[in-house]
Amino acid sequence: MISVYESEERSFFDNGIKILKPLKAVIYKQDNADYYLDLKDSINNLDYYQSGNILRVSTPWGKQCFRIKNVSIQNNKVEVRAYHLFYDSENYIISDSYVVERNCNDALDHLNTATDNPSPFSTISDVPSIHNYRCVRKSLAEAIKDVLSRYGGHLVRDNWNIEIRQNIGEDRGVNLSYGKNIVNIKADEDWNNVCTKVLPVGKDGLLLPEIWLTYREDLYDIPYTKVVSFDQSEVNPEDYEDDEQKVDENKYKEALINNLRVKANNYLNENCVPKVSYTLNAYLKNVSDIGDKIYVRHPKCKLELVTNVSALEFDVNLQRITKVEFGNFKSEHLGNLVESFDKKITEKVDKKVDDSTANLRRELTEATDVIRDKLSSSYVVYEGDKILVLDKLPKEEAKNVIMINSGGIGFSKDGINGTFNSAWTIDGTLDMQKINVINLVCDLIKGGTLRLGNNMNSSGLMELYDSSNTLICQIDKDGITMFCSDGRTVKINAEDGFVGYAANGDKIYWVSENEFNMKKSVVQDEITIASGLRFIPINTDTSHGIGIVAMV
Repeated sequence: MISVYESEERSFFDNGIKILKPLKAVIYKQDNADYYLDLKDSINNLDYYQSGNILRVSTPWGKQCFRIKNVSIQNNKVEVRAYHLFYDSENYIISDSYVVERNCNDALDHLNTATDNPSPFSTISDVPSIHNYRCVRKSLAEAIKDVLSRYGGHLVRDNWNIEIRQNIGEDRGVNLSYGKNIVNIKADEDWNNVCTKVLPVGKDGLLLPEIWLTYREDLYDIPYTKVVSFDQSEVNPEDYEDDEQKVDENKYKEALINNLRVKANNYLNENCVPKVSYTLNAYLKNVSDIGDKIYVRHPKCKLELVTNVSALEFDVNLQRITKVEFGNFKSEHLGNLVESFDKKITEKVDKKVDDSTANLRRELTEATDVIRDKLSSSYVVYEGDKILVLDKLPKEEAKNVIMINSGGIGFSKDGINGTFNSAWTIDGTLDMQKINVINLVCDLIKGGTLRLGNNMNSSGLMELYDSSNTLICQIDKDGITMFCSDGRTVKINAEDGFVGYAANGDKIYWVSENEFNMKKSVVQDEITIASGLRFIPINTDTSHGIGIVAMV
C-alpha cells in the first residue's frame, strides 16, 4: 500500500489523503546515484497522481517518501515516476558560500544553512578528512555531489535526512557460486589488469632488491605477470637532508624502495582478481540494501571475489528485492579525479591539515585496537537479575566490568564490587566521564568547561548565526570575530587586543596598551576627563557651542 500526501506535507504523521494499491510499484536505488519509484495504476486514481504530490512507501529502509515528477497516460493506465525527497534539494540554491578547512560533517552543515530559502533537510557525516570547497550559484543537490567528490563516501538518503558515510551495507555472509545459485546471471568481466606477479619500476628506473613481487601464482592455470611503472613524486629528497642541507642518498633511496614495495603490493592486492559487474534478476536472500557484501566463487579463480551491492530494485507490492547489481569494479569518474587532485594540493599547501588528519586516524586506530583487544578476552555471565561482561574469570578477579540490569547499564574499572563511575540509566540519564560525538543537536548544554581545539586547532571553532542563517560571530584560533550587516567587523584576540574594522578592512578604532584610539568620535551628552574636566554641549536660542567646566 502507498499513502498519498499533498505537495506541502512535511511531517507524514497520518495516512495522507488516500491509500492506494497500484498495479505495479518498483523502487530503483543506486549507490551515490538514482533513487526513484516507478508506478503503474488504474486511470481511476489519476486525481491522486498529480505532479508534486508525495507518495509514502514501505521499504526495507523504513517508510520512504517520493515526490511525483512525471505522469503519463496510456489507454486506461497511468504511469508515474516519483523521485526520493532528497531531490527536493535541487530547489534550494546557494549563491556563494565558502567551506574552509572543514570535515565532511561541518561542510554539509555549512552548506545546508547557506540556501536562499531555509532548507528542510538535516545533515550528518562520519568522514573525517578535511578539505576546502567554494560553492557559487549551485543547488544544494549539486553542492552535495561536489562534497562527495572531494570527501568520498556514500550518500545515504532517508526522507529529510541526508548523510555521507564512510561505509554502508552489511556483511551477512551471502555466497554465490557459478553453476549453482547464480545460473541466471548477467556477468561482465574485465581481465585486462589481472596480475599475480609484478616487476615494479620506480623513479629513474629503480628496481626492488628482490626484483619480483608475487601474490599467488597458483590462482590461475596460466601466469598473469606484468612490468608496472609507479609514480614516486610524493617522496621528496628534501625530507632526507642532513644538518648541512645535503640529501642523504642512502636514506632517500631506502625511502624510494619502501614506497615502491608498498605501491606494488597494493597493485597486486587490487588486481589479483578480475574486475566484475553482475546483474541478478531474482530474489537474493539476506541482501537488504546497497553496500551489502556478496562473496562470489569464480570457476577460474581460487579466491572468492569480494563484491558490494551497487544498485537494486525493490518490488513494493511483493515487499521483496527482485534485482541486484553488484561487483568489485569502481569506475574512475570526475569525482575521483577531483578528490585526488584536491588531496595532493592540500598536502602541498597545508601540512597542518595532514598532521591533524593523521593524528585523528591514529587515535581512531588506537581506540579500535583497544576495543578489539577487550572483545577478544571478554566473558559474559548471566545471574538471573543481571548480566555481567567481564575481562577475566572468575568474576571476583575481574577488573573491567559492565553490568546490565533493569536499572540500566553500568561500567566499572574496579571489579564487580567497585565503583561504577559511568552509567546509562533506564530513565535516559547518560553519566559519562568522556563522550566522543560526531554531530550533537540539543536545546541546552550545562557544564563547567567547554574546550575547543588543540595545538593544531583541528576542531576549535564555534559559530553563531541569526534567524536568517547569517553568520554573526565566530570563535576560533584567531580569537573572537563579530560580523556586522554592513561589512564591518570587530575582533578580539591576544595579539591585537580589541579592534574594529571598516568594510574595506581599515582600522576605525582599537586599543593599544593603555590607550583607546579612534578615527572619528560622536558624543551625545558630555565628555569627562579624569573626574576633573567636563566638556558639555550648550544649545540656546541664539547659539551652539561647548561649555568647559573645571571639576573640584
